[in-house]
Amino acid sequence: MSHWLQTVPPLLVYVIVGLVVGLESVGIPLPGEIVLVTAALMASHHDGVNPVVVGVCASAGAILGDSVGYALGKRFGPRVFTWAEAKFPRHFDAGKVGRAQALFERHGARAVFFGRFVALLRILSGPLAATMGMHYGKFLLANALGGIAWAGGTTAAVYFVGEAAEHYLAEFSWVALAVVLVAVVAFSVRARLRRSRR
Repeated sequence: MSHWLQTVPPLLVYVIVGLVVGLESVGIPLPGEIVLVTAALMASHHDGVNPVVVGVCASAGAILGDSVGYALGKRFGPRVFTWAEAKFPRHFDAGKVGRAQALFERHGARAVFFGRFVALLRILSGPLAATMGMHYGKFLLANALGGIAWAGGTTAAVYFVGEAAEHYLAEFSWVALAVVLVAVVAFSVRARLRRSRR
């Protein structure tokens, strides 16, 4: 496993992180959080993958993706949600969109910032903010701060957990480390599914 990880070009890791997080932020339901967690774990075991660059790529993808989502919401308004519901009914049904909209009405920029940490709001943030008339400057500030906090915080936490796990499990071989990696990814998937259901 360690040999295989070392063969993955770091540039490919950075591009995938930025692209998947960015597309998820536009409004396409992709596993951005899982990709970020996996890349951060890779950084703790791959000589060439820099955790700072992983965090920067994820932050950039989050900020740019949400800005594109905002532009789509501004241009197409509520029709964007009708289209999204037809394409991704599990993620964009009227009930979920309505709950997210109520949250945005109550909390505005705070919903954009903290929405970065919640799967459904991460997808809906840009289009909802635009259709509800939030000024782009206010949105961009909350979006940038939320994207940096989410991407940087997640990368740092997972990277240091991976480093500690590698040190602790050195005598148990890479198989044990792989088990830990799978457990962390499984935990992320489970947490994401629970948040999505809510």
